[in-house]
This record gives sequence, C-alpha cells and structure tokens, in this order.
Amino acid sequence: MLETPRFHHLHLNSTDPDAAIEFYTQRFESTSRADWNGFPALWSPTDVLVLFAKVDAPPPTSPATAFWHFGWHVPDTRATRDRFAAQSGMTLLPLYTGDGDGSVTVSSDTWPGAAGALGRTREQVIEAKATGVQPALSGGFGYLAGPDDALIEYAGNQPRERFNHVHMWQDDPFCAQLWYQEHLNAPVMQGRGMADATLDTCAVERSPGRTFPALDVPGMYRTPSSAVEFSDVALAWYMRQGDEPLAPTRGQLYDHVALSVTDLDAWIAKLRDEQVTFIEEPYVLGNTRAVMIEGPSREAIELVEIR
Repeated sequence: MLETPRFHHLHLNSTDPDAAIEFYTQRFESTSRADWNGFPALWSPTDVLVLFAKVDAPPPTSPATAFWHFGWHVPDTRATRDRFAAQSGMTLLPLYTGDGDGSVTVSSDTWPGAAGALGRTREQVIEAKATGVQPALSGGFGYLAGPDDALIEYAGNQPRERFNHVHMWQDDPFCAQLWYQEHLNAPVMQGRGMADATLDTCAVERSPGRTFPALDVPGMYRTPSSAVEFSDVALAWYMRQGDEPLAPTRGQLYDHVALSVTDLDAWIAKLRDEQVTFIEEPYVLGNTRAVMIEGPSREAIELVEIR
C-alpha cells in the first residue's frame, strides 16, 4: 500500500493575495508570508500552506460546494476572540443559540452539546434551560469573516496555534469516508465516522434535527458526519445542508486542497486502476509535477509530488 499523502495546501482564489496574506498574518501570529512555486502563500506551523491565485473578480462562494470553511487551533479561544474584537476592520460572526434570536461569538458562551453531539436541538436547548445546564465559559469555537468572504474558524483550547482543518460538506458522509479510505489511504479521525461502513450501508438519511450553536438562525444539520486526516490536518464534514448535490469547487473561493506524495506515477497508476475521475492530467507545477482528481462530492484534490 502506498503511504498516506500529507496535507500540503489549501488553494484560494483572491482579488488581492497580498492583502489577504497580511490579514492572516496579523490575526494568526504563528503564520508568515511565503512563496511556493510562484504562488504567494501563507505558511502555518507544521509546514501547511495556504496558496493564493489572483483573480480579477470576487471569487464566488455559491452554489454550495464540498468546501465550507477552514480553521486554526488556538491556545485560548476566548482570549483570541477578545484580541480579534479589539482589532479594526474585524467581523466576528454570530453563533445563534436556538433561544429565540439569541447569539454569542464563542460557542462556550452558550449551552454545550448534548448526547455526545457538538450541538443541541431546540428541544434540547429548552431542556438545558429548564435543568440549569451552564455554559462551559472556556474553550469552544468561533468564526470570523476573512478576505474574499472567506469563513475562518478558530478553536481551542489547544497546545499551540496551527492550521488544523478544512471543514466540508458531503452528499453522503459515510460513503465519502470510504472513498478517502480506499483511494487515498486516509485514516478515519478517531471518534468520527462509521466504523463498519460498507458500500451497502454508507448512504444514510440526514438527521431531521437542526442543532445549535450555528451560523444560521434556523440551526444546522450535524448528523451524519465523518472526518479523515492527512498528517495533522483533518478534512471533516457534515452532510450537505440543502437538497441539491454539491457543485464543483474549481473557480470558487475555495478552489482545491492539495496533498503531497513522493511517487506521483505510482499514485496515478493506482487511481486510474480504481477509476477515479481525473480533472487534469499530469502537469508541471513550478519545479515539480501534479495531477488533479475529483473527490466524492466533486471537490478538487491536487496531488503534488514532493520528493
């Protein structure tokens, strides 16, 4: 079996890459500007990159694709929120709590999840109020609006600040899990996914219960969900929120993710044998080579050869 690829970069389209990179370096102090094979880039600890391609018009963020947002671990969520709030030009996004139109900016300011889930349904919110459940007031997650209408999550309390995930949607989360396991040798993130998923059992119905806290007033669907890992970066996903299949990612704000491999030819042979869809045939990428394939919900995945 070929070695599991490492996470290499998230590729964003931007009208002003220089301004975008400055925004991120000012908010996430562990990051710095870099350049990779001719692309302006943001470097984050553990050698994770965010690459930027300059575009003339604001990159679209709809229709919905498999890429939802990306985010960093931070040592102290609430201190990070307060630091962001003190900076000019910042937009901290509200997380609606399910208690009327109430909202918070950090999830630990509202009721914790129930029954092992990250959120609560409206019925569980009512129960929490009635039984005196209290907010944790420590850790949790929050969101800020970034350049080009990017959605950025910060979550703690973690040992150090680092880019740690790309959060996604999938048409069928457990089938997507199987796809990443089979074709990219990806390990399932501990505690996530369906342990005994098969092609016969992976397609399941979306849970009808919307949960909170959520970026949208009506709440969000969080079940089913799964996640895989490439090095120390997670690709985590929920089922799509709407009823329409997800659109291709190329040309949108979140254009693609890239994984690094040491033997591109061996990976090409494996993926062709498994009848994976190729979006772009092998091409020169700066001083190396790459290929672009399509994931289970039409997400673009670049495999970059790094020897």
